Amino acid sequence: MALHIVLVEPEIPANTGNIARTCAATGVHLHLVRPLGFSTDDSKLKRAGLDYWYAVHIEYHDSFAEVQEKYPEGRFFYATTKANKRYNDMEYRDGDCLVFGKETKGLPPELLKANPDTCIRMPMTDKVRSMNLSNSAAIIVFEALRQLDFPGME
Repeated sequence: MALHIVLVEPEIPANTGNIARTCAATGVHLHLVRPLGFSTDDSKLKRAGLDYWYAVHIEYHDSFAEVQEKYPEGRFFYATTKANKRYNDMEYRDGDCLVFGKETKGLPPELLKANPDTCIRMPMTDKVRSMNLSNSAAIIVFEALRQLDFPGME
């Protein structure tokens, strides 16, 4: 099994490329939910992922429901600035899915409303609306990996 990062309709190729590189370094699986705001041939996407694309377990999905259907036993944690629970308050398990929304709008409100117990946020000052997507994904995935004692990593 493995942890999963699910990007729902990502818009900025460099963010997705950075997240792919994090996935290559950690063994976390990457799921991209269409529509994407860029082409997978985009040079910024490729540059951000460097030459690590061969090491990324990546899957493409036409909807978030398709991800949920493929992983019916999976637990899904939804990153949002609107959550009451902090990301480090959760107890992560192997196979968990960390879900992130598009850079400009986040995750759909109906998805957050339907899953309040698994919505997570990162603490931050009130001077900004949100953190960068790739930074947020790295912070949260490393907390989950820390709790799992960094499986398969040196």
